[in-house]
Formats: sequence, structure tokens, C-alpha cells
Amino acid sequence: MSKRTNYSYVGITFIILVFGIIFVPKIIDRISDGDIVRDGSRSQDVSTSTIEEKNTKKDKSDLAYLEINDQPKKVPAFSFTNQDGKIITNADYLGKVYVVEFFFTTCPTICPIMNRNLVEVQNQFKDFENFGVASFTITPDIDTPEVLKAYAEKYNITNPNWNLLTGDETAIYKLANEGFNLYTAKDESVEGGFEHSGNFALIDKEGFIRSRKDNFGNPLIFYNGLIPEAVGVDEDGIPQEITILKEDIAKLLKE
Repeated sequence: MSKRTNYSYVGITFIILVFGIIFVPKIIDRISDGDIVRDGSRSQDVSTSTIEEKNTKKDKSDLAYLEINDQPKKVPAFSFTNQDGKIITNADYLGKVYVVEFFFTTCPTICPIMNRNLVEVQNQFKDFENFGVASFTITPDIDTPEVLKAYAEKYNITNPNWNLLTGDETAIYKLANEGFNLYTAKDESVEGGFEHSGNFALIDKEGFIRSRKDNFGNPLIFYNGLIPEAVGVDEDGIPQEITILKEDIAKLLKE
């Protein structure tokens, strides 16, 4: 090995030594102070936050939650018998978007309108296996599974996830008034002997009651089921809400 080569090695060693003496203590100080760790954590947090924000925007629609005492309202547990004699619970609807109504088969006024409107909604989403309807009768003593089956055939109810449900009367009324906040009561003074809401509730895949917001930023909560889409606006100037119900079902199906 030549002297020139030895000098080269000596020079390189000297440079490394100087670098170590000057810069290594500074690096150690920065690590001790947490500067480097903080910088790395900050970058990771920003990236994670950005991803979560994008996922939230991508997966969730702009539909609001019905809130009671500042908590999102979730469908309570229920268990009733459908038109085929099968026990249906709230768990059967998890993973599905569905519409809820309360009705009775002998209703002479609003129920036929509501169910014709729901059949239109059914037909709009006939290709979606994760869309359904839950129709709870408020005259369970009359509306047996056999009666409900005939009613389903009469109104061309074909969606396998559309269950017409009957069962304990007290449980049904409690579910209507407290579970969905859809008014239901016996009233001999009205035609048909019963009074109930003509609104629909919209439920998301996780079992929460959802709706769009009005022009003031407040949830609509429910959708008017009494005015056909083709009518547009009724004689009192109230606009139909079947169109926006369809639009909001489509949004929830994408969540």
C-alpha cells in the first residue's frame, strides 16, 4: 500500500472524527428535547386526520340524525310476526336502509294512500337487496298474518324485505309513540276508529333514524306519506315528499 493511500485514509478518518465531535451532540440534544419525535408525530397525525376526514366525507351523507337529549335516536328492539308467519326483529333490518310506517288494513282514509306511495318507492329500489320497509299494524287483533298476506297481494307488495308486522298491541303502540315518535292512538270519534301519523320514518343501516335538513338547518325528522309524487302539491299548498324520500334512501344506500 502506498503512502498516498495511507494519507487518504488518515484524512477521511480525521473528517469523520470532526463531524462526530461537532454534530453528534447536537443531534442527541434534539432527540432529548423531543424535537425530532414531535416533527414525525405531527406529520403522522396530519396524514391520519386527512385520511379519516376523507373517509368520513366519502362514506357519510349529509343526512341528519334525529337526536333526543343530544343523543342520536336508534330504533329500539322489537319482535313481531310478518305476513308469512315469520318472526321479524330489528336485527333483521341491520345492514339495510328501510322505511317505517304504522297502518291498519281496514283503514278507510290515509293508509291506502301511504301504501300506494310506498309501493312506488319499492319499485324505485327493486334492484337493491339492502332496502326494505317495516309496516306495523295498529289493529293486530284484526290483522292476522293471513289478513296481512292478502293485503300485501292486493297492493302488489313484492319486496322480500317489506314486512307487514302484527303482534302485541301494547308493544306496537309503545313502539310507535316512543320508539319512532310517530303518533298512534285509538279514537272512536274519527273515521275508522284510530288516529295515526301519515308520516314515514327513514332508518339507516345501523338502525338510526335519519332525515335531511330544512332551510334552517333543522332535521325534517319524518317524510309526509300522504301526497302522491304525481300530485306535486296538494290543495292546501303542501308539497309532496316522496321524491325527497327516494333521494335520501339513495344517499343512505351509498353509506
